[in-house]
Amino acid sequence: MSLVKDEQSSGLELKEGLENLAFQEDSQPEQSSRRGQVQAVSVEDCPAGEESYTQIRPYAGMPKEVLLLYSRKACYRLPREILFWLTVACTLVLVALTITVIVLSPPCLSWWQTTPVYQVYPRSFKDSNADGVGDLRGIKEKLSHFQYLNIKAVWISPFYKSPMKDFGYDVEDFRAVDPLFGTMEDFDDLLASMHSMGIKLIMDYIPNHTSDKHIWFQLSRNRTDYYSDFYIWVNCTEGHPPNNWVSVFGNSTWTYDPERGQCYFHQFLKEQPDLNFRNPDVIKEMTDVIHYWLKKGVDGFRMDAVKHMLEATHLRNEPQVDPTKPPETVNTEFDLYHDYTYTQVGLHDILRGWRAVMDEYSREPGRYRFMVTECYDYEEIEKTMMYYGTPFIKEADIPFNFYLLDLPDGLSGVRAKELVELWMSNMPTGKWPNWVVGNHDKPRMSSRTGQEYVKAINMLLLTLPGTPTTYYGEEIGMENVNVSVTQDPFGKFDPNNSRDPSRTPMQWSGNLNAGFSDSQNGTWLDIGSNYKTINVEVQQSDPLSVLRLYRDLSLLREKDVVLLRGWLCYIWEDTNVFAFLRELDGLNRAFLVVLNFGEDTETDLSTITELPDQLNVRISTLPDTPSSFQKSRIRTSKGQGLLLEYSTSQRFHTGHSSQCYVSEKACYLSALDILYKC
Repeated sequence: MSLVKDEQSSGLELKEGLENLAFQEDSQPEQSSRRGQVQAVSVEDCPAGEESYTQIRPYAGMPKEVLLLYSRKACYRLPREILFWLTVACTLVLVALTITVIVLSPPCLSWWQTTPVYQVYPRSFKDSNADGVGDLRGIKEKLSHFQYLNIKAVWISPFYKSPMKDFGYDVEDFRAVDPLFGTMEDFDDLLASMHSMGIKLIMDYIPNHTSDKHIWFQLSRNRTDYYSDFYIWVNCTEGHPPNNWVSVFGNSTWTYDPERGQCYFHQFLKEQPDLNFRNPDVIKEMTDVIHYWLKKGVDGFRMDAVKHMLEATHLRNEPQVDPTKPPETVNTEFDLYHDYTYTQVGLHDILRGWRAVMDEYSREPGRYRFMVTECYDYEEIEKTMMYYGTPFIKEADIPFNFYLLDLPDGLSGVRAKELVELWMSNMPTGKWPNWVVGNHDKPRMSSRTGQEYVKAINMLLLTLPGTPTTYYGEEIGMENVNVSVTQDPFGKFDPNNSRDPSRTPMQWSGNLNAGFSDSQNGTWLDIGSNYKTINVEVQQSDPLSVLRLYRDLSLLREKDVVLLRGWLCYIWEDTNVFAFLRELDGLNRAFLVVLNFGEDTETDLSTITELPDQLNVRISTLPDTPSSFQKSRIRTSKGQGLLLEYSTSQRFHTGHSSQCYVSEKACYLSALDILYKC
């Protein structure tokens, strides 16, 4: 049936049959002649010799019967099938190649591995309200400083509500900001601003103790049921502690509390009572604190003083280092072997539980939550390495490596190599190293070694494999300041070991209070007398300054895969010089780092056959340095550092495995510009 138009009536008429001329039977010539003559044609695209086909040419809108007549012809079917299977094959090859690249590619580095970590001591970084003390708004004002240095992770020391007996490490409320530093709204604003600039925020987490003003302690001392055992209480009489245990800050770890009629335990100040982590409720409450800050968006925690978290329950006296010393004169932590108060069984179980909590918040791409532990284990480095966890159980991403803090003790090339090797040779296979040359507990490196070595030390920090940590002011070479009034509680006990000199206000400019504060009444600690010449503003405009060198190295470290992922190989150490290589398999270039920690000297590396004769200077810490050196005559001045670049197809580590380390081996494939496991 079809609709046709009636020419005479200008109407439509329903008519039997099919009007499309292409589908008229050949036996209907009379109809064909009335509609117009249709010339039958053969399929011109088919090669000669194929079966004749006398239907008309294909046309738009043809029904499937005609389409199938054409599509079944070999001349159409074969090209179509060839294209189909070629597409399938290409797809499979691409899928296989993608899977291969994924399987062979080494894991991507996390944010905490690709950037230096910068420690801000908030009291001394920037004062925004002219009270002489730094605060959170002041940190926000100076976020551009981190961008300038190419720093994308900032660790902020405590800003919790606190009586400030230990400047924030005595916490009164883990969920509040101390008014001295601002408000919680100031913190939220700071965190949002940092994230908008691509900067991660690491907080100090202080699990071992609280302030004696904390509500938990107040309820515990009056024996409120739930809180009664939140702290460590033992029977004693006033003036007669239960054993010889000694505080980090000196004298007994026990203080008698007349309200409860017992002694409580404190490994630091008497105003910092230790929590009882053998009480599951304490673990739960402190875990809730972690949840609170992670929900706010904090990117990680520096776990403070973790080795102190558990103590032996038997309360035996600890053995004296010097058995002949009268027991009544034992009053410092170095007088005892801390067999019963440091690194007790069960400590790592608690930390691994917190790591699991942080992993729950790390599932979102780009939001990995970082965990670093702080403990000084001194010669017992194997205890520090335990914080890395095991191959089966994850713990800290890194435990802080404080061993480079000992570099000034016998400063030399040999000493530098010993301290680097100490960490690398003890670090578990596949773990990530880290390096610290200063913090709020130790004197500044520039005052211990002298300004002439500051640049070389920063070059060491930023060219070693792993994560470097920079204490505020180290990027400009700030020095210790002889303060007029001691504020540090440890300094009041032992003036020779006061921490105040390394905590003085940041030197931003040559203006009033070094640009740190607009206060007319001074600052909480004295400003360094050299602030006119050692400050950020002056050094930004000086291409040869400590600051500019730090920035150049930080930028290079981020973009150069050799410095981020390459091998570390020691090739030279003597009284003056420490030299090492950074190389990557598959890449035809490498770096030689030469650091002078002694006097002017010339180093001959001609015995290192893997080095080419000519080495080009990429960065030098001193001006007027030649653009290249012969490997047999590398001349360095006192405190000079050289980053030399060279092209080579030879690898040093293949023949000197005992001198080389890499966290996770990777090779470079130049054809695809990718890394792969090898």
